[in-house]
Amino acid sequence: METVTDIGAFIIRSPGILGDRPRLAGTRVSVQRVVGWYKLGLTAEEIAEQMGNVTLAQVYAALTYYHANREEIEAYLAVEKADFERLVAEAG
Repeated sequence: METVTDIGAFIIRSPGILGDRPRLAGTRVSVQRVVGWYKLGLTAEEIAEQMGNVTLAQVYAALTYYHANREEIEAYLAVEKADFERLVAEAG
């Protein structure tokens, strides 16, 4: 019989790792990082290939988490963008 994987096990949170943000289990890759690449126009296959340390299933799990929890991930992305813009302005 084929092994069945519980897709709920792909996304985890750990206190003290990535600010307790959702990430791919067994990695330090956050869901928001995968979504950032996705928003740049990369396909799931391209993201998995570019990152090299994640599987296609993990990328799809991250994208599924994003679509199911869009408000949460968009808030993380907004903070990240504001921080970047502040740093650019300070370096200016």
